Amino acid sequence: MKHYIGAGNPMRPQFDARAAYQARHFSWQCDADGVGTVTLNRPERKNPLTFDSYAELRDLFNGLRYATDVKVVVVTGEGGNFCSGGDVHDIIGPLTKMTMPELLEFTRMTGDLVKAMRGCPQPVIGAIDGVCAGAGAMMALACDLRYGTEKTKTAFLFTRVGLAGADMGACALLPRVIGQGRASELLFTGRAMTAQEGFAWGFFNALHDSGELLDKAQAMARELAAGPTFAHGMTKTMLSQEWAMTIEQAIEAEAQAQAICMQTQDFRRAYEAFAAKQKPVFGGD
Repeated sequence: MKHYIGAGNPMRPQFDARAAYQARHFSWQCDADGVGTVTLNRPERKNPLTFDSYAELRDLFNGLRYATDVKVVVVTGEGGNFCSGGDVHDIIGPLTKMTMPELLEFTRMTGDLVKAMRGCPQPVIGAIDGVCAGAGAMMALACDLRYGTEKTKTAFLFTRVGLAGADMGACALLPRVIGQGRASELLFTGRAMTAQEGFAWGFFNALHDSGELLDKAQAMARELAAGPTFAHGMTKTMLSQEWAMTIEQAIEAEAQAQAICMQTQDFRRAYEAFAAKQKPVFGGD
């Protein structure tokens, strides 16, 4: 699979293939189209996270910045649920016995997972069924696109366990997706957002039947993987960075970003295909 850091580039040793990565605390598969799928796979407990799975997910998404063969990532859960959050027995219990500096290392680690998902250049698509709660809701929120089902219930339930609604970036990210008032309600009450609410409010891009949810998400992932992937990475960067810019700064940033993309081979391929009345075949460089 072609990558814009070519084999002859002296920086190439800093980049490597990640499709064959062997995950230990979740399932990871990557197909020939460059679509990687993370599956949280503890269905007997609705796919909760542990200290180890938090850390491995963080490291995987951080590593995807240097992947030569992964173009888009889908995140899903096994057994009809997405993720029930931090494991009550493996995480919540031990947390009650930790010192404040130890707790801070934990909360920083969970936040680093969100930063890694948002910081990798690949679009991340959530296929979210059933229970999506706590840290699971934050993983869903960290995705670039989200697909749900009629059975999806999304709960930022931190206040239900005596904590603030401010967790893993929730107070920054959620209002930008569904609005300040709706986010405030969910973060103060911890109640579950229904699938229909999530769709109407813009949290979900679409709702599908449970049986076709993953297929729909992977179909969108393949569509994006067939596109100008370097430019997709630029779009993702701009969507994130422009939150903190004035309109004037954003317009200038996009002028620079687009000028960079105009230097890519994919821009040339698109022009040549248009001139020949053909569909462009993008290479990602």
